[in-house]
Amino acid sequence: MSNDAGRKQFWKRNVSKVPGSIQHVYGAQHPPFDPQLHGTLNKTISKLPPTPVKLKKVTTFQEFESNTSDAWDVGEDDDELLAMATESLNTDVVMQTANRVIQNHTKLQEQNKVQETQLGSRPAALEEPPSAAGNDNKIVKSASESQIPSSTGERHSLQRQQSVPQQTYIPGPADQVISSSAGLTEREAFRLEKFKQLLSGPNTDLDGRGSGSEELRRLSWSGIPKPVRSITWKLLSGYLPANVDRRAGTLKRKQKEYFAFIEQYYNSRNEESNQSTYRQIHIDIPRMSLETLILQPVVTEIFERILFIWAIRHPASGYVQGMNDLLTPFFVVFIGDYMDDDVGLKGENYPEEEDVENFDVSSLPEELLRNIEADSYWCMSKLLDGIQDNYTFAQPGIQKKVKMLEELVSRIDEHVHRHLHQYDVEYLQFAFRWMNNLLMREVPLQCTIRLWDTYQSEPEGFSHFHLYVCAAFLVRWRKEILEEKDFHGLLILLQNLPTAQWGNEDISILLAEAYRLKFAFADAPNHYKK
Repeated sequence: MSNDAGRKQFWKRNVSKVPGSIQHVYGAQHPPFDPQLHGTLNKTISKLPPTPVKLKKVTTFQEFESNTSDAWDVGEDDDELLAMATESLNTDVVMQTANRVIQNHTKLQEQNKVQETQLGSRPAALEEPPSAAGNDNKIVKSASESQIPSSTGERHSLQRQQSVPQQTYIPGPADQVISSSAGLTEREAFRLEKFKQLLSGPNTDLDGRGSGSEELRRLSWSGIPKPVRSITWKLLSGYLPANVDRRAGTLKRKQKEYFAFIEQYYNSRNEESNQSTYRQIHIDIPRMSLETLILQPVVTEIFERILFIWAIRHPASGYVQGMNDLLTPFFVVFIGDYMDDDVGLKGENYPEEEDVENFDVSSLPEELLRNIEADSYWCMSKLLDGIQDNYTFAQPGIQKKVKMLEELVSRIDEHVHRHLHQYDVEYLQFAFRWMNNLLMREVPLQCTIRLWDTYQSEPEGFSHFHLYVCAAFLVRWRKEILEEKDFHGLLILLQNLPTAQWGNEDISILLAEAYRLKFAFADAPNHYKK
């Protein structure tokens, strides 16, 4: 093995760059070298004397190790290279280049804004503005901020800033809606325009399989604007086809089919075999919410026909108390499309709950009433098809869901679970109604409609996601439950929860918590059990 004096500079011969050497990064702060401005630096580089080393053929590993053992030793070559790297650049040139980049970018932005204002141009597709959900107050940059198109079609990337980014305003579809929709916030008008764009396409993208459009289900999860809620519910329920050209024909055919059922079956309501069913329907309808609306003779007749026809056509379950409540949201939403401006409409020229309740339904033309009745029947049928085991003999679907609710609550809040059992409160005593009526008796009708926006957009929303909503709903009243120290107090509380003043914000919080529970437990069924 050769001694240390005979070692060769293996890595340092005939090269101006050595491992670990400092290289300049070119950009606004360090522009590329200009030979005229940086002549001194070029001269320094050219004067670097190469180290003449005679190549030696390496034949053994020991000899190779001997030749490379000093590769990282600091020598004269390293001192020269470090001196070259630390030599300062011309500060004036750096600042001039940086200012020139910033000025060019600012001019491009101003030109784009002027052109969009003059031409009235609008981006083809804008992402929904991010909502400030949660407590971390994170600022989310929209996709439009990453690149801005210039007048020549080129795209200039924005400089990364170390400070908090300022979101740039970009005129969008919402601008057109705000001017014509009094009472709408900017976000509401923006979302309404997105729905209209999606629904006006030749094929509405329900599940995100289309090209260039946002799927209707994901957009509907956070709530559906009132003016488009009717058609959106019909699409999400599967009643209307996604293809625009087929919708008119489908509506006409389904309405004709429904009234054929009326002619075929409705006269049999007075037969002995059907009298009990019809009598129970007749008794339950006056007990529903919105009494002023429901007790109008024309509305009572519509509800009686719908519920009786459904019961006759589904003998496995027949009519069960609670189905009458499930019809109400569909009827209220669909009738809102035909209300006139003289009934006290608010905000976005669309009826509120109190407007619907006081509206004289008999003032509508008979043809419109027939359309509303048929649409309500088919949409209710679509809903009940997914939860029919809730209404068959002994209602096994509800029994199973109540048991799952009990096991789920025991996992997410064992204190509440033990407190209920300590005072002999059974889940079936309060949660049966939650499952049977889909929480319609627990929250105001406007909250139910908002809740159903999400149920319609969720896969198996009425049958599966509803379980997690009930769990979140129960835990929401944790403080009030733990304050009650006897059976009667707990039962009265759980059957009369203080939700009369609830609004859409309360439902949105409830749905967010339910989604969190679903994310944690839906794909891990063993987590239900201890």
